[in-house]
Amino acid sequence: EDNMPQAKLHRNLEGGMAVSIGRLREDTQYDYKFVCLSHNTLRGAAGGAVEMAELYAAKGYFD
Repeated sequence: EDNMPQAKLHRNLEGGMAVSIGRLREDTQYDYKFVCLSHNTLRGAAGGAVEMAELYAAKGYFD
């Protein structure tokens, strides 16, 4: 839809752990352009960094 996503309506989509994409259209410079809305209050940047560190440790990057 032309007026989606909207922060007020979509910020808590799937409990705040989803990405809402709208206004998808073809573009002359790029293949497509769109508007993307994400909300990371639940996990936050620090939570994501901890999760990535745990993944790297499990894969042996810190050995």
